[in-house]
Amino acid sequence: MYAKKSLGQHFLRSERALSSIIEAGNITPGETVLEIGPGTGALTEKLLDAGAKVIAVEKDDELFAALSKKYPGLELVHGDILNFQTSQLGTYKLIANIPYNITGAILEKFLSANQHPKLMVLLVQKEVAQRMVAGNGKESILSISVKAYGKPRYVETVKAGSFAPAPAVDSAIIAIENISKSFFTNFSEKDFFKLLHAGFQAKRKKLSSNLGVVFAKERVKEAFRKLNMDENLRAEDLPVNKWGELVALLLEN
Repeated sequence: MYAKKSLGQHFLRSERALSSIIEAGNITPGETVLEIGPGTGALTEKLLDAGAKVIAVEKDDELFAALSKKYPGLELVHGDILNFQTSQLGTYKLIANIPYNITGAILEKFLSANQHPKLMVLLVQKEVAQRMVAGNGKESILSISVKAYGKPRYVETVKAGSFAPAPAVDSAIIAIENISKSFFTNFSEKDFFKLLHAGFQAKRKKLSSNLGVVFAKERVKEAFRKLNMDENLRAEDLPVNKWGELVALLLEN
């Protein structure tokens, strides 16, 4: 079975990496696991062996047919994961080696879903995983967006040679734990992300200047003063909890 570049297919061959994904998933026998792009079934088999009730979504026609024969009892869905309706799921975990070209779309779809997973364990590009867990003045729209919903944890690096065909860069296993929407108690997701994007609009500018385009400059200054925040801060300097406090204060009537 040949990997299709158009679908971003890279089949994981490393037993160590597969075991690390299963360990990070902390699977309880009988619980539901959604797998994206099962491919040749390497991870699928490990998930089934761990006792998971697997729902696997495969877009590739040939792989779907092969998986149907290989795992006759598997709940296999033929289609695009970005069109998959999460409302049909109860409590579940998302564990997958995902196509890297739709990483952002997958994160947005499942973290923001009303029926979101309680845990995500994903194999992504190493650089993307590093950006998700970044802190100490290196925050980004990606890291803050993920941390607003859960706690990202860098599990381990997976070398390019662990795949067939090998991708151009190394990968990493990332776990996003404790997923919820409790962060959005005092403001909507839409309002938060609108201001987050505004804050990062010009990365070299001060955060107060970027937000001064959306709100009156005096209102922004007053919010910074109340939160004891330095007006010279840039968006990348602010951790997710401070972003929450700042947005809540700016949106107060």
